[in-house]
Amino acid sequence: MSKNSRLVFLPLGGTGEIGMNMNLYGYGNEIDDMKWLIVDVGITFGDDTTPGVDVILPDHEFIKERKENLQGIIITHAHEDHVGGLAYLWPDLKCPIYATAFTASIIRLKFEERGINIEDKLNIVDLSSEIQIKPFDIKFQTLTHSIPEPNSLFIKTKLGTIYHTGDWKIDDNPIVGESIDFNQLKENSEEVLAMVCDSTNVLTSGRSGSESTVRGNLAGVIKKLKIEFSLLHSLQMLRD
Repeated sequence: MSKNSRLVFLPLGGTGEIGMNMNLYGYGNEIDDMKWLIVDVGITFGDDTTPGVDVILPDHEFIKERKENLQGIIITHAHEDHVGGLAYLWPDLKCPIYATAFTASIIRLKFEERGINIEDKLNIVDLSSEIQIKPFDIKFQTLTHSIPEPNSLFIKTKLGTIYHTGDWKIDDNPIVGESIDFNQLKENSEEVLAMVCDSTNVLTSGRSGSESTVRGNLAGVIKKLKIEFSLLHSLQMLRD
C-alpha cells in the first residue's frame, strides 16, 4: 500500500435527493489512477419542474471517462431508484455486475427489454456472502425493506472499511426473508470508518409500518372488492 493511497466516496446522484442513486468508491493515489467501484445505478422521476420528462438519469460522464479503471457495479436491491438506470448507462461502461438472485432477475428483464445480452457480465451473489472486486473486499449483509433481498455492504480496503447501507427500514416482521441480524451487524461494524446511509425519511421521528401490516390491509381491501363485485354480478344476473 502506497503511503499516498486514498479512499474516496463520490456520489454521482442520490445524495441529498430522492432517487437517482449512483455512488462511486475509489481506491488509489491520484484520481485518474484509482480503481473504482459503483454501488447502484438508479433513476429519479420527473415532476412539475421538468415538464415532458418522465425519468432522469445520473450524469455518469466522470466514470465513463475512467471506465478502464472501473472494476464493477454492485446493485443493492431492485427498486427503480437503485437499478432503473443500469440498462441505459451500462453500455458506456461494460463492466461486471454483481447482485443477489432476486435483483439479478430484475436486471435481466431490463436488459432484455433493451435487447442486450448481459449473462456473461452478470454475477449472482449469495445472501450474506463475501466477494472480492480488487482492491475492494465486499461483505453483503441483508437488511429489511419493502422489497426482497435488500443488501448493505461492508466495503473493505487496506485503509479501512466503509459501511454502505443501501436502502432499508427496520421491519421486525418482514413478509419475505429474515429480520435484521443485529448481532452480526454489530460484529461486522467494529472496524468501520464511516457509514454511507440511505433511508428515506430517516430524519423523521417515528417508525415505518411493517410490510406484514400492508399485506393485511391490502387483503382486506381486495376482499371487500370481491364482495362488491359479487353483489354487482348477482344484480346483473337478476336484470338479465
